[in-house]
Amino acid sequence: MLHIEDLLDRGAIAPRVSASNKRQALSVIAEIAARSFGLKAPEVFDALMEREQVGSTGVGYGVAAPHARLAGLDRMRGVFVRLEQPVDFGAVDDQPVDLIFALFSPKDSDSEHLRALARVSRHLRQKELREQIRKAHSPDAIRALLVQEARPSAA
Repeated sequence: MLHIEDLLDRGAIAPRVSASNKRQALSVIAEIAARSFGLKAPEVFDALMEREQVGSTGVGYGVAAPHARLAGLDRMRGVFVRLEQPVDFGAVDDQPVDLIFALFSPKDSDSEHLRALARVSRHLRQKELREQIRKAHSPDAIRALLVQEARPSAA
């Protein structure tokens, strides 16, 4: 089973990102992914935008989980950004997004991609976790919160 800590390197976490819209937020994510995983930022950005055209990856509660399959990756990887100001992401609940966990998979990945996406989305549905992430100040603090495995909630 894939764990969030296997996806997310410290260098792929940005706790204070300034973006005025979804496109800028995805551009920042593409830059981080390119730098962290040895990819080309325009290709990452195009893949993210292509996926967004299918439908918004805003999953609700101020969270988005954009994703793409990319040539040049040998395993699934993640990028996490916290926006300084929430942006409209066309989320299912119409709430603006400030927490973004982007998931990148090799081109030929199978259902593991969907399972990882479901795990990340489920994990970030925890209200307490989202509140703690919004208060965390460093990549290390955010990573420590994200890699805690989901605790059963009373909801």
